[in-house]
Amino acid sequence: MSINRTSLIQIWTVLYLAAALVLSGCAKKEEPKVPFKIGGIFAITGPASFLGEPERNSMELLAEQINEKGGINGHAIDLVIYDTEGDATKAVLNATKLIEKDNVLAIVGPSRSGTTLAVVPIVEKAQVPLLSCAASVKITTPVKKWVFKTPQTDVMAVAKIYEYMKAQGIKTIAILTVGNAFGDSGRQQLIQQAPDYGFQVVADERFGPKDTDMTPQLTKIRSLRPGAIVCWGTNPGPAVVAKNMRQLGIRIPLYQSHGVASKKFIELAGEAANGIVLPTGKISVTKNLPDSDPQKATLMKYITDYEAKYNSAVSGFGGYAWDGLQILAQALEKAGNDRAKIRDEIEKLTNYVGVSGIFRFSPQDHNGLTKEEAFVMVKIANGDWQVIQ
Repeated sequence: MSINRTSLIQIWTVLYLAAALVLSGCAKKEEPKVPFKIGGIFAITGPASFLGEPERNSMELLAEQINEKGGINGHAIDLVIYDTEGDATKAVLNATKLIEKDNVLAIVGPSRSGTTLAVVPIVEKAQVPLLSCAASVKITTPVKKWVFKTPQTDVMAVAKIYEYMKAQGIKTIAILTVGNAFGDSGRQQLIQQAPDYGFQVVADERFGPKDTDMTPQLTKIRSLRPGAIVCWGTNPGPAVVAKNMRQLGIRIPLYQSHGVASKKFIELAGEAANGIVLPTGKISVTKNLPDSDPQKATLMKYITDYEAKYNSAVSGFGGYAWDGLQILAQALEKAGNDRAKIRDEIEKLTNYVGVSGIFRFSPQDHNGLTKEEAFVMVKIANGDWQVIQ
């Protein structure tokens, strides 16, 4: 029986396809790449939840977006997030758990200065990169090898306030600060920098984080007739100060720190918020920025994505965690799952345009921001922010 050329070609084709199917069935499927595990510790509940909740939300949103695009070099982001409740002991326990049990590559958070300072020795000893979401300059000054931070520092905030106050011709000031790590660090800067701007501090008053009435301190301050009052704290204390001043009829100009730069403060203080001046990141006034501003596109995307996902207003506090994970993502792309290399890549990162400013890290600077780029001065008017500088 003879087989013509066409039949031979058809037979060989069938045999080739059959062999290919067999071989493909036997071939080992490519294993998915191991996820990059990243930790987060935030004050999601408790008195500082206005910080931690948007930070947790922002970090989860960004991780979701990264994973939808295929992860980082094919590695998904796997988040492990714990709630500190704003408590230093819980923060230490959570950081230890992330490092020893969860084996994370890096940690974003905590939300507060006190909780961050409590975990610094933990991450330094374990050699795990930390990107704090807290303000105190003490977190990164002096430089600590494994510790970075994304918020603007209180050094910058005080300088920004004092520059503006000096231009208003103010000579004497009263300071009213909260009794915690954030307040202590701010108080130190307020006192230390005052002579540089020609200010005399005529009153130095404190209040507790849970105090609900500051009329004794304000009555004393009123008797000394300062040119301005600077309140340094986070909610709810600063809102109580604003309300008490209105109740007492005190018309001395009131300045607040960037620790109240969210709509929550305006809600808490109500009508008493109007007229207050403070430094804030550009996120509060994004709609008023010129299109040429280098941060505007980044801010608009973050605001749009966050509000669409959570149906609530953004705050600069959530932006701290957003920037933290963005910075980590860039480091992970180059360093992979090596903690030491991740740390090195963070330290080399320059010109990252973030929510909180334009970051330029270096071995000498683990915050990477400047007051000129990271802050604007605003006044609260009709329940909203108004750029004044």
